[in-house]
Amino acid sequence: MLTEENSIKKVWQRMVIAIVLVLLGIIFWLVSPLIFNNGPVKYAEIEEHFKYGSIGGERANGIPYWIWKVLPVMFPDKLPGEGYESLGFIQEAGKDLPIGFSQSKIGFMRVGQNCATCHAGSLRATPESEREIMTTMPSNTVDLEGYIKFLAEVGVDKGFTAGEMLPQIEALGAKLNPLEKLIYRYFAIPQTREALITQRSQFAFLDQQSAYGPGRVDTFSSYKTRQFNFPIESLEAKELNGIADFPSIWQQKPRQGMQLHWDGDNSSVNERNNSAALALVTPTTIDFDGIHRVADWLWELPPPVYPFAINEDLALVGKTVYENNCARCHAFGGADTGKVTPIEEIGTDRGRLDSYTYETLSNQNTLFADISYEGQDQRFQNFTKTNGYANMPLDGLWLRAPYLHNGSVPTLTDLLAKPENRPQVFYRGYDVFDAENVGFVSDVAQENGKQYFKFDTSLPGNSNSGHLYGTELDHEAKKALIEYLKIGEDYDRN
Repeated sequence: MLTEENSIKKVWQRMVIAIVLVLLGIIFWLVSPLIFNNGPVKYAEIEEHFKYGSIGGERANGIPYWIWKVLPVMFPDKLPGEGYESLGFIQEAGKDLPIGFSQSKIGFMRVGQNCATCHAGSLRATPESEREIMTTMPSNTVDLEGYIKFLAEVGVDKGFTAGEMLPQIEALGAKLNPLEKLIYRYFAIPQTREALITQRSQFAFLDQQSAYGPGRVDTFSSYKTRQFNFPIESLEAKELNGIADFPSIWQQKPRQGMQLHWDGDNSSVNERNNSAALALVTPTTIDFDGIHRVADWLWELPPPVYPFAINEDLALVGKTVYENNCARCHAFGGADTGKVTPIEEIGTDRGRLDSYTYETLSNQNTLFADISYEGQDQRFQNFTKTNGYANMPLDGLWLRAPYLHNGSVPTLTDLLAKPENRPQVFYRGYDVFDAENVGFVSDVAQENGKQYFKFDTSLPGNSNSGHLYGTELDHEAKKALIEYLKIGEDYDRN
């Protein structure tokens, strides 16, 4: 009898062990996707890393992948057209995300943004031409303000609930296991909504500004409200007009030591890079490896070569005009290149200059405290408040239109005209190139149902005044100068 009881106990023990093992296996199956293979999606090829690699944005401001994917499907009425592409983001064939968006797995996959959001654009020779993607140029199509406002609007929409969202996520093809569904239902979806509502309040200053349109951003208002928690009501009206064009980012080595940013507020390329990254990351979430991999690539990366016909004889004449009228401030090695011209002299819109205040500077110098990378202290030490705008080298100038720091002049021909003769209203976001005037075609309001952004130079921050240099040249000299500037600083090397 005792032996029989022992046998029954052993059977039950084996059954209990088997059940426990099965339960442990189920638990492992449920949690393993959350605990293994965490980290950013990596790309071996540097240009792919630039377009899609992480700089730490997913950890700071990342949106769970399936929520990000379903938002345009659920809230199409809050977009100007179909999907994220309607905001000017470039979707490459065969790619899951548009250029400028990255992924990292932090428990579950999240979507963030990287440098290419603002520094990749597109080019067409004619309306019928295939689009050519140009990395490291200023984005000429991305409406960053439109994206920010889209996220702000969906965050307060009554449809942003787990009950509404999960069925649509599954309809997109998501295969979430039961634990992942619970996480999405009780954590990811409500937390994302709360984060978007918070972000909406941080960007409330947008309602007090001129619309950005594609290719422009106000750097420091979001800096103040998001990094430093400045109350919006404390910002002076003159600080809210600092909307500026995205810059090109190629060929950084010769820029080291120049006064960088539009207002020349820093002379360190590394600090400028870290500062720019703070639009997407925080000092504690920045991925220095990802940032420096891009920075090393950009260090000696030449600008794209002008792809259209050049009148070589006319360009040689233009070279002389350039050397006599422009080189002092705009040629590499020029006496005033990389230095600041006072606002009273250059006379351009002062909104970007006024947006960077001494208070911002004081707070900025506390960032990255006690943070180092490869033994180097990353705390900001080179920021300063200036009284004007920096003279930029003109390498790759053909691809940097529209011109002036706020993108208020569409072509080089227009820039060499007196301000009263420059276009007072034009359209931005069209990527067909105007090879005669050097810039993007700016008189097209819409194409194939897509509406382009109407830029009004009479609005705050949008003035096209100032920069009178070259406006007194005669017609032939201007024509020759423009021909030279199509290749400009690259002419002697090619």
